[in-house]
Amino acid sequence: MKIKSTQQAVIDSQADQIIIGHFKGQTENQWIDQLGSDVKDQFAARLSNKDFTGQAGQTQNIYNPNGQVITVLGLGKADKLTATALYENTHQVIQAAAKSRSQTVANYLAMCDSKNIDAEQAIKLVTLASAHAEYRYEDTKSYKKDNKHSLKEMELAVDDTQKEAFKHAKAMAAGVSAARHLGNYPPNVCNPKYIASYATKIAEKNRNCEINVLNHKQMKKMGMGALLAVGQGSANKPKMVVLKYNGADKDQAPIALVGKGITFDTGGISLKPGPNMDEMKYDMCGAATVIGGFVAAVELGLPINLMTFVPAVENMPDGKAYRPGDVITSYSGKTIEVLNTDAEGRMILCDTLTYSQEFKPSVVLDFATLTGACVVALGHQASAVMTKTDGLFDDLKTAGLQSHDRVWELPLWDEYQKQIDTTFADMQNIGGFPAGTITAGCFLSRFTDGQKWAHIDIAGTAWNNKKDGATGRPVAMLVQYLINESQK
Repeated sequence: MKIKSTQQAVIDSQADQIIIGHFKGQTENQWIDQLGSDVKDQFAARLSNKDFTGQAGQTQNIYNPNGQVITVLGLGKADKLTATALYENTHQVIQAAAKSRSQTVANYLAMCDSKNIDAEQAIKLVTLASAHAEYRYEDTKSYKKDNKHSLKEMELAVDDTQKEAFKHAKAMAAGVSAARHLGNYPPNVCNPKYIASYATKIAEKNRNCEINVLNHKQMKKMGMGALLAVGQGSANKPKMVVLKYNGADKDQAPIALVGKGITFDTGGISLKPGPNMDEMKYDMCGAATVIGGFVAAVELGLPINLMTFVPAVENMPDGKAYRPGDVITSYSGKTIEVLNTDAEGRMILCDTLTYSQEFKPSVVLDFATLTGACVVALGHQASAVMTKTDGLFDDLKTAGLQSHDRVWELPLWDEYQKQIDTTFADMQNIGGFPAGTITAGCFLSRFTDGQKWAHIDIAGTAWNNKKDGATGRPVAMLVQYLINESQK
């Protein structure tokens, strides 16, 4: 679906479907008033008969003499409208429109005058919700029936204060779409080689971009023992994908993004249970996040330097697979006792974090579907952030609130570190129960001494279920963070 902005009056819209909002208790509606007496009389009758009250999520369709569908979406009371409600209600009405015969839609929901949501956030919420709702995964279907009535174009009404926000939101939506594409692809297709190829195409078609892909032989020569240990049981050899965007002066330190790219995770020798193992294709959603963020940053032409590191690895059981009890030497030289081969994400991240710091970044952010314990702690509402850098969580929290892609902080206190101490190596790769998410963060913190760094665990936010698939979160938060940093 093509998304574009418009400042066209509602009466002049030629779209098949026009979507407007209405608050509960509101007696008049400026958009309805502009659509002529026929539409105005129909809507007045609906209000009078209480067929439509403006309750949040309620919809009412009216047809004008031109055959256009006027969809009125209830937004509840004006002083009670929240960002979550605007996002969810927009998602609902666009999802319904995508299943209808409408080919083009004019969306005026971001123009509603809410007391709780400013104009910039409103356009981001409506844009992101609309793009998310219209998304279809059909790449591996032989009969693409869902496209029969899918939307071709959407115009979002904006005013002068929302133009820049729309530009940002449109780029965020492109990044989210890229992340969902990668997350939803089946693991027999989306393997390390595929991710390297996908990233290469991004670099080749955009100015100011470069790419470097390290193969397993190069990484072995460099000494990336932790990363290679995870991949040694798979026929699909690991890749280290490094995407670079040069949007600022060469002497400006880059922002480094690291994304966990386990393209499929069986758990290795510590084999996962069979039920729901298919969802472990989503274990590369950290990689999808940073690639999606890269796509958006390039589309916006942000005045920053950006480096995106993706360790793409498949974790499989095999005669060559690494074992519980093994002691592995990481790229940093620190040794790791393996107690569980299903704690593989931190193994590939520790080598990548060490490597990323060789490029002297101003900040390193890593994103990973790292721990099931994170889902227990925060559910599916917020991504977890762990950092020892003063002010960095606040920057990420602000970006999350601006984009409605929220995060929450968990501590990295020194008291937790003792859970990953061991007699046989510098550290062990799990901390056991309790605080599994935090001890995973503690493990990574041992490879980021002196570096401005944050770890973001997205295990609860990166995908929903088999039906909905990858969500594309937290790409919007990441892009908003990059935008904010570019404006400093």
